[in-house]
Amino acid sequence: QLVLVESGGGLVQPGGSLRLSCVGTGFALHFYAIGWFRQAPGKEREGISCISNSGSTNYADSVKGRFTISRDNAKNTVYLQMNSLKPEDTAVYYCAAGSSCPDYVLYGRNYWGQGTQVTVSS
Repeated sequence: QLVLVESGGGLVQPGGSLRLSCVGTGFALHFYAIGWFRQAPGKEREGISCISNSGSTNYADSVKGRFTISRDNAKNTVYLQMNSLKPEDTAVYYCAAGSSCPDYVLYGRNYWGQGTQVTVSS
């Protein structure tokens, strides 16, 4: 069974940092482009970052300069380092595996994780 599992969410104060992890089981992530998405209450899910299977990265303007996506193929894991967090970053964060990263939104989304909650509040 092909599964993605996110972890690392939690409650953090504005200006703080979190690192999210996306672990693949049942398949090798390095064959896939991986995207991070988020969905805030009452809003649609939006793509925020994408990393190709060759390691090229893209970011939405809303997170550029604050978030960093990376991959560790030996651990079959993709990370999202989130710094300088703002209250508007509060959302459920999802990773997905797909075909490519034409921009910061993953194309050809085949597999999704269950999401991890990030809450930025004082």
